[in-house]
Amino acid sequence: MKRTRTRLIGEVLEEFFKRPYVAAKVAEGRLPEYWREIVGEYAAQETRDLCLENHILYVSVSSSVLRNELFYRRDHLMQLLNERAGIRLINAIIVR
Repeated sequence: MKRTRTRLIGEVLEEFFKRPYVAAKVAEGRLPEYWREIVGEYAAQETRDLCLENHILYVSVSSSVLRNELFYRRDHLMQLLNERAGIRLINAIIVR
């Protein structure tokens, strides 16, 4: 063991959570929360499923009107979700 300087546990955890793989997994886990904040309460209630596979977000919505609205705004939604996550988590959104 080499002791160069004392490090606080907070510094170690901060460094750990900044690693790309770990940051992506944390953001993926918080995706439903981000979705609710961005689209609003009604759209979040109408959302049946959010599934992220290979940087593609699949969104299942029960309302056809909401589905069309989300389809036309998917690029903007992708940008907002990536900004909220702090990393490039999503490359495309497919609304079903």
